[in-house]
Amino acid sequence: MLQCVLGLFSAVTLLVTVKGTNAECPLQINPPKLVVRFNSSASANCNTSVTHDGMGWEATVGGVPLSKANLITWRVSQLTDWKIEPPFCYINYGKQCEVPLPVTIYKTPDSVSISTVNQIMTEGNQYELQCDIHNVAPAQNLTINWYKGETLVNQTNFTDNTKSPVNKIIRLLIHPDRADDGAQYRCETELNLGVEGPQPPPKNTSKPLSIDVHYKPQHSSSAENISQSDTVYLNCTVKANPAAVYTWHSEHLKEKISSPVIQSSPLSPGKYTCTATNDLGASSKVFIVSSAGRTTFWAIVIAGVVLAVLLIVSYVIFKIKSPPNTII
Repeated sequence: MLQCVLGLFSAVTLLVTVKGTNAECPLQINPPKLVVRFNSSASANCNTSVTHDGMGWEATVGGVPLSKANLITWRVSQLTDWKIEPPFCYINYGKQCEVPLPVTIYKTPDSVSISTVNQIMTEGNQYELQCDIHNVAPAQNLTINWYKGETLVNQTNFTDNTKSPVNKIIRLLIHPDRADDGAQYRCETELNLGVEGPQPPPKNTSKPLSIDVHYKPQHSSSAENISQSDTVYLNCTVKANPAAVYTWHSEHLKEKISSPVIQSSPLSPGKYTCTATNDLGASSKVFIVSSAGRTTFWAIVIAGVVLAVLLIVSYVIFKIKSPPNTII
């Protein structure tokens, strides 16, 4: 029973001592936290304003032995130990306390690249883009930004607490349509290391990837009325990938036409059907050509009627305004 009580007392004493180490220890470390690029130098000062019996730095690298000075510096010319334990400054002033120095080592990736398993995509299907990041640390501070053109479309963060460099493969699902043909995607790494880290956060971007989206031809309208004039212009051009092949059908066409455009003078009135086709489908459009002569006839008739009405109205107005004849 006595041993249990003594054990509990020791645990409480240790808890109070640890708490006092951080809250009451008369040491100031500057900077209070270090973010250092791999293979770079690092240093931090530890100072006190109280009388003491000695202070020093305990560290796996760059340790400073017990000193009577009031300011001592922990210094490393090249920080290369990914598993470094936080160095701590300690002081003896009747009792001993210590303050740790958190150290984060970072490394930007050796390379960032974007790819797709499917070199050719088809409208309406789902595909994956892949971003490969090589040799970056620490992963938990890494953000992957996905861009379509200049628009941010997705972000990925990590919870991996591995301190040493790692390789990461990130995938993005996309559902491309015809408007995405030729669109450029890229992925970008961003190391967010807090206010103690480099500002702005270091970024590395892949080369852009242009996607090739295949889609069938599709006319905006299925029919168009054309009035015959000196020259008739029938335009069946439509976007498609692969490019469409064109065929024309009409009782008035005597030869095969493979061009998307018919430009003729004259062209017989009637229906002309154009079909645009590629490997994914086809789209047809009907051009209805009407006679310009009929249109001209009715235009003359209407103009004649309007002129007759104007003459009658003018005559009536004239008679109203004329004075009556006087008989002597």
